[in-house]
Amino acid sequence: MRKLGLIAGGGSLPVELAAHCEAAGRAFSVMRLKSFAEPSLARYPGVEVGLGEFGKVFKALREQGCDVVCFAGNVSRPDFATLMPDGRGIKVLPGLIVAARKGDDALLRRVLDEFEKEGFDIEGAHEVMGEMTLPQGRLGKWSPADAHMADIDKALLVAREIGRLDVGQGAVVCEGLVLAVEAQEGTDAMLRRVEQLPQTIRGSAERPRGVLAKAPKPIQETKVDLPTIGVATIQRAARAGLAGVVGETGRLLVVDRDAVIACADELGLFVLGVDPQGRV
Repeated sequence: MRKLGLIAGGGSLPVELAAHCEAAGRAFSVMRLKSFAEPSLARYPGVEVGLGEFGKVFKALREQGCDVVCFAGNVSRPDFATLMPDGRGIKVLPGLIVAARKGDDALLRRVLDEFEKEGFDIEGAHEVMGEMTLPQGRLGKWSPADAHMADIDKALLVAREIGRLDVGQGAVVCEGLVLAVEAQEGTDAMLRRVEQLPQTIRGSAERPRGVLAKAPKPIQETKVDLPTIGVATIQRAARAGLAGVVGETGRLLVVDRDAVIACADELGLFVLGVDPQGRV
């Protein structure tokens, strides 16, 4: 198996991937993105790199024998005026700025192009650790009730539609009412907004209502930016009074699956995987 270069942003996904590679005996090296990557990743072979240091990361990947890379973790869109690129980064930066004006997906594709031009293959997090994606059907012991099905359909429809417009990957619907859509703030912040809404239009711990749906953008590069849920997603969905979370089978990453199942089971939320062409 080829040696993996893990380009690590924030959150627990890169940490889980590194632990998986270590346990599986796969050779890997971690390129820790400055100000984003978790400090715990410093124990693995690799280097810390800034967002504009393309030359440094390419050199480090070659020196450590990596010929395939995986991008994982949260990285917020940078302020290009404050970046401190190296020589290679200076050449890349104008193209990144132009791509960013076309949307996040165009920006991601431009970054991938640079790595591929340098001879690196791209491997998705779901390919590194195949069991990370959402399976078909329920995940855990709870299933949606018949009353939830219309919300599931509408939430998926809205999530897919805002994805088509390159806006975001998630939507919350409660009894037919769209409570929130995800944009640049991310899923957790969106759920915090839902939590602040009046309980007359959302659920509660005593009476859970509504659904969070996540779906990848039709135009996006799924090797880099599949939608993700974790324990924090389930906890925030419960605090927002939701009844469950739904995503597309094989197209939603579940970080720390056992913990997600345990959390959803304890809090009484269903987690449901549907066919990418299904339900709506």
